[in-house]
Amino acid sequence: MSNISTGPDGQTRCNWAGSAPEFLPYHDNEWGYPVGDNIRLFEKVCLESFQSGLSWRTILNKRENFRAAFDGFDYAKVALYTEADVDRLLQNAGIIRHRGKINAVINNAARALELEAEAGSLAAFFWSFEPDSETLPEPQTQTISPESVALSKALKKRGWKFVGPTTAFAFMQAMGLINDHARGCMCRDKAVEKRKLFTPPGA
Repeated sequence: MSNISTGPDGQTRCNWAGSAPEFLPYHDNEWGYPVGDNIRLFEKVCLESFQSGLSWRTILNKRENFRAAFDGFDYAKVALYTEADVDRLLQNAGIIRHRGKINAVINNAARALELEAEAGSLAAFFWSFEPDSETLPEPQTQTISPESVALSKALKKRGWKFVGPTTAFAFMQAMGLINDHARGCMCRDKAVEKRKLFTPPGA
């Protein structure tokens, strides 16, 4: 079965891009392109943790609500959240009201500050786990990788929560550490070119 399909504009894309209307702009403009911004990287870790047990469509549709609720995922601010903030977030119908995941975001914000002090930036740390593109298997054939397992272990060792290997792999796909656009997808070569122009922090 092919993992590409033709969209309404006649362009070929990863199959999943056509499974919901909101996926098309996300796939074309964000997914798989390299990100070096610390806030965006932290946000993605948080949103992937909220997705655990749910669909990405649910999270994507609530993304702006999450951003508003968590101060734009500015981890310096989120790290200062108190129990009153947890209560506030649990009353927010615009996000996923899961106490464990909300507490994980606050915990991870504090751990992000520690990691920033350790590695210089979140981006420098995360990009140190980028695999050699020549060693990657066929796109969209796996949900974890040796690198995502290593990233998960490194984060857990530093006290991060809700960062299992599958979550870490989805994060790496989305943030461009892995180009997992299907062969034949209009965005695969675009992702390759963007990676060539991108200098990982700390490199």
